[in-house]
Amino acid sequence: MDVSPERVAELQREGSIQLIDIREDYEWEAGRIPGARFLTMGELTAQAETIHRDTPVVFYCRVGGRSAMAANAFRRAGYDAYTMSGGLVEWAAQGRPLEPDDGHVADH
Repeated sequence: MDVSPERVAELQREGSIQLIDIREDYEWEAGRIPGARFLTMGELTAQAETIHRDTPVVFYCRVGGRSAMAANAFRRAGYDAYTMSGGLVEWAAQGRPLEPDDGHVADH
């Protein structure tokens, strides 16, 4: 269940999704989507109860592999969960905003 970066931007503007970045610390520090919440893959299970079940959740990572795994796991657990197609690489390629102002997509 993929959601395009365009749709993620719309839904985020509307305030109708929880957007969660599940990359590593160094990736988050390099650049991220403004307003996203940061939880590494390793923290997801422990923090699951802090993610609202009644609001759709969209996970993103660098290109979409990790976020697809997270979305599948959360869907199986009863969440309305999705992954952002193309990840932060696609978001940035479309010229969408990153934080900080000089933010970029970290290499592996």
